[in-house]
Amino acid sequence: MEKPVLWYIADPMCSWCWGFAPVIAQIREEYATAFTLKLMPGGLRPGTAAPLLPEKRAQILQHWHTVHATTGQPFTFEHALPETFIYDTEPACRGVVSASFINPEKTFPFFAAIQHAFYVDQKDVTQLATLAELAVHLAIPESQFVSAFQSDNAKQHTLEGFQRAAQWGISGFPTLVIESAAQRYLLTTGYRPFETLRQLLDSWLQSPIAHNPAIQRNQ
Repeated sequence: MEKPVLWYIADPMCSWCWGFAPVIAQIREEYATAFTLKLMPGGLRPGTAAPLLPEKRAQILQHWHTVHATTGQPFTFEHALPETFIYDTEPACRGVVSASFINPEKTFPFFAAIQHAFYVDQKDVTQLATLAELAVHLAIPESQFVSAFQSDNAKQHTLEGFQRAAQWGISGFPTLVIESAAQRYLLTTGYRPFETLRQLLDSWLQSPIAHNPAIQRNQ
């Protein structure tokens, strides 16, 4: 019998997804035999074209402080989000898709590498050069990564992921969705500690039929 799929729908430039990083890592470790885990970059701010306004920057940084206080994940706050920074999350999401094309086993590690580079190292992960550097650190050949990233296939696949997340009714990240026997079940949206999710995952595994599908088949 085919294992159910546990979809992790997230954006590498979403601060709560960074806070969730240790949780999804633990889920991947403890539930690898029960689920096939897949990552769908959902698109937090794809296509943003203008730098952040000062009030928006202050709002985002406040969110970061909240994530840090709640989860303990590290952030570098000083000089974060400079005035000229354009918070477009499409390139980072496309980078994850590109890495998955080359080596699917690198999908989650590359996602995590982007997160650390952005929130801790203050690297501009909207730039291809930065993403290519991260790929090389994960033993992904730079030429292959650049070629994949610039391809129409990666652009289209990334867009389709954004559209699929919207069709599924996903409006916040991180989100976990279980897909089994052509049905999809919304497990949780938003940050949750591992112990809470362990209970939800174990409950679903023990009695999946008791959980009403939250997402329609035809979406």
